[in-house]
Amino acid sequence: MPQKPSRWLMLGLAVLAQATSSIVVNGMAFLIPQMNHQWGLDLFGSGLLIAMPLAGTMLTLIIWGAIIDRIGEKLSLGIALASTTVFICAAALSNSPLLLGVFLFLAGAATACTNSAGGRVVVGWFPQRQRGLAMGIRQMAQPLGVSVASLLLPAIAADGRLQDSLWVVTAIAGLVTVACWLGISNPARRARRADPLQENPYRQSGFLLRIHLVSAVLVIPQFTVWTFSLVWLIGDRQLSPPLAGLVIALAQLTGALGRIAVGIWSDRVGSRVVPLRIVALAAGFAMGLLALTDWLDSPWSVALLVLASVVTVADNGLAFTSVAEVSGPYWSGRALGVQNTGQYLISAIVPPAIGGFIGLCGFPLTFALIAVAPLLAAPLVPQQAAEHRATAAAS
Repeated sequence: MPQKPSRWLMLGLAVLAQATSSIVVNGMAFLIPQMNHQWGLDLFGSGLLIAMPLAGTMLTLIIWGAIIDRIGEKLSLGIALASTTVFICAAALSNSPLLLGVFLFLAGAATACTNSAGGRVVVGWFPQRQRGLAMGIRQMAQPLGVSVASLLLPAIAADGRLQDSLWVVTAIAGLVTVACWLGISNPARRARRADPLQENPYRQSGFLLRIHLVSAVLVIPQFTVWTFSLVWLIGDRQLSPPLAGLVIALAQLTGALGRIAVGIWSDRVGSRVVPLRIVALAAGFAMGLLALTDWLDSPWSVALLVLASVVTVADNGLAFTSVAEVSGPYWSGRALGVQNTGQYLISAIVPPAIGGFIGLCGFPLTFALIAVAPLLAAPLVPQQAAEHRATAAAS
């Protein structure tokens, strides 16, 4: 009798797949100096190039979700990661910004699969009492990928062409493709005709729509802090660049651990929405204190930035797990695609919109305004009873 695959192996492979996607989607930002040096691109041109994989991901999340619902996680990940490897290889062979942008867009479109497929693997292999912990670990993949990209890509490109660094990404994607194909197994799920959630879960209640809306609103403080922390620490708090970088690294590490902590908390209380509502209120409180201490020119404002960095990212795993549990095995791919698409859209709007507001009104007033967003989101979090009914039907 074949041995049952280890759920922790499934989790590790899901983390590797998502980290690879993060390198592809977020890592190109670390090649801006080389883009400027090699092709004479200004920040606008470089910005367009690094936005290409993000655009590809955003436009294909729901499509990949539908594919995963139909053919399963293993085959979807195999196709997606193999395609990502091919497109990054083509990007490494490109000799113009136009071709590079095209292949980065296609690589981003291919790697979008990992968002839904990896989440479904975790939810499918772990029992409900451990899903918060497992998804918290899985949500560490993004900062892990960014960290790897920040260390490898600029160093490799520094002594040659930026395409040299893309060969490393090609190798990473290829190895992860093989590992996932050999190691990933589809979670068991009932025959489609026997599944009670064959019907569209969006028609059964407004639970999923409310989670999507809450998550999109909570992206506003998260990306405000992520985007403008370095500028604020150096320009407003007068920290040196190395010290500012150390503060941000500390915030990222603590935020990653915070995702695991709230995941364990949700497992203990048997609900995702109760911690989600509390996290939303805490995010508003933290942003409000940050605004106040910045307005008072207090040195405590730096500590409040770290606190805000931790609290504003803590909701991601809770909402993601809730969506996967409630939508069921034949709809979670599409539901997770909708979830991520909404967050990507808001994350694309936040930098220019909030940057413009900072230019007009300064940081303290901007932080105060941002504090309102999670406070408005908290009452929109669905009730626990609805979550329990939907999760029971999906189990």
